Amino acid sequence: MTTRRVALLTEFGPPQVLSVATEDLPPPMPGEVQIRQTAIGFNFIDIYQRTGIYPLPLPTGLGFEAAGVVEALGSCVAGIAVGDRVAYMNAGVGAYADRRNVPAEKLVTLPDTVTDEAAATLLFKGMTAQYLLRKTHPVQAGDLLLVHSAAGGVGQILTRWATALGATVVGTTGSPQKRDAALAAGCAEVIDLNDPDWPQVFLKATGGRKARVVYDAIGKDTLVRSLDCAAPFGLVVSYGASSGKAPAIEPELLNKKGCLFLTRPSVFPHNADAATFRANAADLFDAIAAGHVTVDIGARFPLDAIADVHVAAEARRFGGAMLITP
Repeated sequence: MTTRRVALLTEFGPPQVLSVATEDLPPPMPGEVQIRQTAIGFNFIDIYQRTGIYPLPLPTGLGFEAAGVVEALGSCVAGIAVGDRVAYMNAGVGAYADRRNVPAEKLVTLPDTVTDEAAATLLFKGMTAQYLLRKTHPVQAGDLLLVHSAAGGVGQILTRWATALGATVVGTTGSPQKRDAALAAGCAEVIDLNDPDWPQVFLKATGGRKARVVYDAIGKDTLVRSLDCAAPFGLVVSYGASSGKAPAIEPELLNKKGCLFLTRPSVFPHNADAATFRANAADLFDAIAAGHVTVDIGARFPLDAIADVHVAAEARRFGGAMLITP
């Protein structure tokens, strides 16, 4: 029997409700792979689950993505060998651990062009950007996009990749200090959301042109006013809720704002089966190899300081991704 260290959530609440425990990890079951995790990703959905916005049965682990090395195989596993470098982002919660058993169908083998740290910080966020750019709206050269939280983990990937596809991106940030990170990611202009007239600032920056697509990961504080930034027949994509749950939108309001389209997609349905997941991951890995998507790690934290990760994320202390090391 192998032992492991794992972060546990026994009640919903502030970051301090998270604790790290040592427990036995049984051998992998049929169809499973045991991984020694070398890098663990953090995503804002982890906060939503810790606080109970997206409630989970308790007690529970947290975390959706990690990368590492295969240490053991259960029976009936094909195409993966001990020693392979692998990653996942849709194996259920519980990635905050130094070892884990994961269904083999949830894993993707990493190419030499993608490091463990890159996979752990880019897979969930990169796959989110992948479906937003390829499926929710196939971004074309010449598209004008408004990307909220452009200095964040998903925001930077989305901006870099969209720019590589020929789109023009205007970004928003929640603090002037993050402006440089958004510009470095490829934003043509960056709008400060602390300005109460930020939609008008956006229109001034674009010469009055509205966005073909608005990507809104903030939710409560921005969604209604995001409608004012979308071009007639444009698309507003609500894919996160960092400021709280997005408000309900009356269909007639979409008509009045320009016959707009509004959608609330998520990454998991876009990667629901192994073949689709691995094909989408290959698209992401190609973008990484081409330099369209790059690693931007804003901070590293040890697993034992897991509460500090959540404190820093809620304070929006760092631009880019945050990495947890076992």
